[in-house]
Amino acid sequence: MAKLTESTVEEAALAWLGGLGYAVLHGPEIEPEEPRQERANFGEVLLVGRLQAALAEINPDIPADAREDAVRKLTRVEHPSLVENNRQFHRYLIEGVPVEYRAEGRVVHDVVRLIDFDRPEANDWLAVNQFTVIEERNHRRPDVVLFVNGLPLAVIELKDPTDPQATIQKAFRQIQTYKQEIPSLFVYNGVVAISDGIRARAGTLTADWERFMPWRTVEGTD
Repeated sequence: MAKLTESTVEEAALAWLGGLGYAVLHGPEIEPEEPRQERANFGEVLLVGRLQAALAEINPDIPADAREDAVRKLTRVEHPSLVENNRQFHRYLIEGVPVEYRAEGRVVHDVVRLIDFDRPEANDWLAVNQFTVIEERNHRRPDVVLFVNGLPLAVIELKDPTDPQATIQKAFRQIQTYKQEIPSLFVYNGVVAISDGIRARAGTLTADWERFMPWRTVEGTD
């Protein structure tokens, strides 16, 4: 078996995600000013083009301007608290984003659905490694971010299993640093996973160490 390193664990995680049906991209490929860019700047954490395409597919009967209003609501930070913003997004994710538009001479109150829960295969599943985020001069690069319809719903932080200093607890502390320094990424977060390739845990945005529960282990590759 090949010697495990952080890079090996990352590659194994991406291969596993690819096997689950995720498309896999390397963060530098879609950075601003790159030929395949999907973000206007490093402060953007949504992949807006994917989000717009998914909303059109999922909500074909809702006018385009109402869908764009939903996108604006998703990008608007309404509370100073990350936790409150995350809760608001979770409501949008489960219930849909409320919008209104005129049709047949009357105002229609409707919701724009973000996920097709009835047809999981109809959604856009994407894993991106080394996804750089810059916020308030903080420059951070989580190991893997999982997007569904352009929404960064999960963050995975990996550590080198052969380095005694790179413990899974250190990965947990790294996530806490990310939440403080690049909170915009975590507004949309549904789950955080940490691993050193031998052990893995997962939890929610607000979970402390005791509530990060054992998760699937990513094995080394031959």
